[in-house]
Amino acid sequence: MNIATAVFFAALPILSAIFITKYTGKEYAWVNRKIIHFSIVPATLLYYFEQIPKEIFSLAALLFGTAQLYLHIKKGELQWYQIDKNYGEVFFAFSAAVVVFFLPREYATALLLVMAISDGVTGIIRFHYFRKRGYNVNLKKHWSGSVGYFFSSLLIAFFFLQSVSWYSKFLWSIILTFAEYQRFIDDNLSVPIIGILIRSIL
Repeated sequence: MNIATAVFFAALPILSAIFITKYTGKEYAWVNRKIIHFSIVPATLLYYFEQIPKEIFSLAALLFGTAQLYLHIKKGELQWYQIDKNYGEVFFAFSAAVVVFFLPREYATALLLVMAISDGVTGIIRFHYFRKRGYNVNLKKHWSGSVGYFFSSLLIAFFFLQSVSWYSKFLWSIILTFAEYQRFIDDNLSVPIIGILIRSIL
């Protein structure tokens, strides 16, 4: 597969997710954001299997983040997934650019998949938990989502951090779960930052 074809198959799910989630509306913005998170998995796997160079992946993520930031600045948010005064999707894109450019491929892939899959899993679990009870779901944290986050991140570590011990995989997953759960820094920043800092434990 040439690079242009790989980039096409990487971008298609992301753009499709943004287009399709428009029809669920801004009431489901929190879920729509997580669906878009999931949509970067094909791009991440194409990067992992060396079909997309890190320079192209990082540049694309940087441009995507910049475009979303521009929409916030201009007050022209795509309201079915962008939330006023919440820059999570911008942080996600910029973090992805940094993670891929500066970290080894195996580790960058694991961290990206946690950002995409585990964050998506926990967000959807929490969304349905609070919706079922009639609460406003925005920015709420709950242990039920963190359980989903932990087990999904442990599964990712099992498949993509094959060179490290089970103890390190378990500890890595626990630490990232707490990094996501804390309420002081957006998890799209805290998870990659902590993920970079704890790389040495592996």
